[in-house]
Amino acid sequence: MARNAEKAMTALARFRQAQLEEGKVKERRPFLASECSELPKAEKWRRQIISEISKKVAQIQNAGLGEFRIRDLNDEINKLLREKGHWEYRIRELGGPDYLRFGPRMLDHEGKEVPGNRGYKYFGAARDLPGVRELFEKEPTPAPRKTRGELMKEVDAEYYGYRDEDDGVLLPLEAQYEKEAVLEAVQKWKAEKESRLQQQEEEEEESIYSVPTEEVEDDESQEGMEAEEGGVGFISHVPVPSQKEVEEALVRRKKMELLQRYASETLQAQSQEARTLLGI
Repeated sequence: MARNAEKAMTALARFRQAQLEEGKVKERRPFLASECSELPKAEKWRRQIISEISKKVAQIQNAGLGEFRIRDLNDEINKLLREKGHWEYRIRELGGPDYLRFGPRMLDHEGKEVPGNRGYKYFGAARDLPGVRELFEKEPTPAPRKTRGELMKEVDAEYYGYRDEDDGVLLPLEAQYEKEAVLEAVQKWKAEKESRLQQQEEEEEESIYSVPTEEVEDDESQEGMEAEEGGVGFISHVPVPSQKEVEEALVRRKKMELLQRYASETLQAQSQEARTLLGI
């Protein structure tokens, strides 16, 4: 293994040292565009990026490079395009021309704009890769829509159903369905009639052998009264007031007594007139 002193004496080391002394060493492009503060240098780096893009676009036209190499070249081109955009933005900040607005579009070897999606573009043989070709296939044009006049030309009597019976198929089906519907309705009516008759018969049987509760209570009260009065029953030939009516009559009578006792004659006359109008 050579020592550092021997390495320094090699021809390559001496040539490198001579270049450094003469100032002919190429300056490396800054990693960030914001690190450059001189407009001429920014223009220089932009032109250098464009040159690299042109070389790689020429290389990617060869479909024999293989899928992986083509994908790598396409990624490198897109990376350089983004870097070029950063330098153009920096040039505009330094007071130079606005390439982002007035710069030429990226064209392929056929003079067409490079297709892509969401900022990522495909160049040369990359457009023929599997999964990429489908992105650029044009959708079939939709069929032209008919106008209202063209649609009305196809409207005739058959459209409104006036000729549905001409084929001889609909009428037999309708007749059969109508017959089944009538038969079903008749059977339903007969079943309902039988159920009503049966219900009436059951009610009649119950009325023959059953005694209403009211009649039983009346009979018991009448028998009790006859037993109390020595076997003579009481028969009422006039309407007998109920307990509630009697209580209401007593309340009204009490009100009248209080009204006559404490109310004046004028108030009594007004109340009497009101009762007369109300029919009380």
